[in-house]
Amino acid sequence: MIQVKKNQRMTKQKATIREILRSVENHPTAEWIYQEARKRIPGISLGTVYRNLNQLRDNGEILELNYGSTQSRFDGRNDNHYHFCCTYCGNVYDLPMPTIKSVETKAKAASGFLITGHRLEYYGLCKECQAIDEVS
Repeated sequence: MIQVKKNQRMTKQKATIREILRSVENHPTAEWIYQEARKRIPGISLGTVYRNLNQLRDNGEILELNYGSTQSRFDGRNDNHYHFCCTYCGNVYDLPMPTIKSVETKAKAASGFLITGHRLEYYGLCKECQAIDEVS
């Protein structure tokens, strides 16, 4: 269980944002999360969404994914798993495969560093964009 840091309450806004993220399989932007949160809490501000996303990320409850684009994407799953990023549409998908722990062992052996985890992303065309590319 994740412990909330001192002086950080589980507010209605934070709980709603966390619930939204955990209810979707896509990896939405803060703007998308804001639009969804407004359906439940009409007065919520974009700044509140960003602040709570940062707190949830800092507490290890969600992941922030940044693939060099202008907007980060957020993942309600906080377990170690791999991602695929479509270079055409920009969508991010979870890959249904186990993480490869031997990568960490090899990295430790090669560097002498204390390895506590790793992140791996794959890039290419998703199924939908492959179909578009075949039509073009």
